[in-house]
Amino acid sequence: MIERPIIVETPCGSGGRNIHLGDEFLGTAYSLHDLTVFLQCIGLVGWDELDVAESDLIEWRGGGPEVWPCQGGGSDCWAAPDEPAPPVKKTKHA
Repeated sequence: MIERPIIVETPCGSGGRNIHLGDEFLGTAYSLHDLTVFLQCIGLVGWDELDVAESDLIEWRGGGPEVWPCQGGGSDCWAAPDEPAPPVKKTKHA
């Protein structure tokens, strides 16, 4: 049984969300599937993505289980409500 809080941090500019079990950093998840795998590795064997999305064991910060930024940035990358899109770098094409 998991006794420490599972925290899914606010989406970051790298395209993922940092995952903590209490004070322990587990890694960065880039999708609900990634998060599910992390949680299976810490003992929530048999859990699927629906179990993770509906669990009361998880504290979601900066948006719930449906909020996963795209990798690579861009103005359409962020889905979290009230979260600004990261700046888009303009490059010259030769």
